[in-house]
Amino acid sequence: MLEHEHPHVHADGHDHPHVHAEGHDHPHPHGHGPGHEHTVHHPETVTLEQNLLAKNDLLAARNRGWLAGRGIRALNVMSSPGAGKTTLLVRTLTELGARLNAGVIEGDQETSLDADRIRAVGRPVIQINTGAGCHLDADMLRRGLDALDPQTGSTVFIENVGNLVCPALFDLGETAKVVVVSVTEGDDKPQKYPHMFRAADLVIVNKADLLPYVEFDVDECLRQIRQLNSHAHFLVLSATTGEGLAGWYDWLDNASTRSDTLTESLTDAH
Repeated sequence: MLEHEHPHVHADGHDHPHVHAEGHDHPHPHGHGPGHEHTVHHPETVTLEQNLLAKNDLLAARNRGWLAGRGIRALNVMSSPGAGKTTLLVRTLTELGARLNAGVIEGDQETSLDADRIRAVGRPVIQINTGAGCHLDADMLRRGLDALDPQTGSTVFIENVGNLVCPALFDLGETAKVVVVSVTEGDDKPQKYPHMFRAADLVIVNKADLLPYVEFDVDECLRQIRQLNSHAHFLVLSATTGEGLAGWYDWLDNASTRSDTLTESLTDAH
């Protein structure tokens, strides 16, 4: 299990201190509560954000080169908590894990509960606990890959921390970004979290078996996604019942590069 806490930038432009794994405190400017006035986009804060993201992007580029050189496909799976990422991965690994020669890097703030579910199906998994951190970053992925030691030509699923904000800002060097939303969350998530959906190579609407019981307009969700990202693929499925999984498995079989060279869109699958 890898543990790491780190400074990170929030979507509203502020940041705050964290204790690093080495135990050193690094104070940074941060937002205050009611009664305090501050400028969110203070020059020093902007510089900190730029430096942090630039360092991450450099490490991500190195990860991407390392993965490409070994023919390893890394899929960054992101969602809000409870959307069904782990259930989808458990079912996928049960049915395709051996053929994909797949392993998992599991990101959570605390516990190894999801990693334990992955391990139970017999696939290798590395747990990264981020503490107060709300996302994985490129350095965490590098250390996770070192520990996982995936074979040439294999597939690595990266289950990011449950969050539709911060993970969209941090490139990991992955081959593709997969965003999972559930019908129980409502169909307005693309317009509420546009950065995440702009970054997506594939959007999966999960828990389709609950569509008769909730207010979720699949066509409206797709319309919002298309306004943000015309290249994103779109699938509706149920990881619990298996409905629509054939489209997901087909995407996995063909998605070996980023979205600009991915195979024919699977939009009609819904």
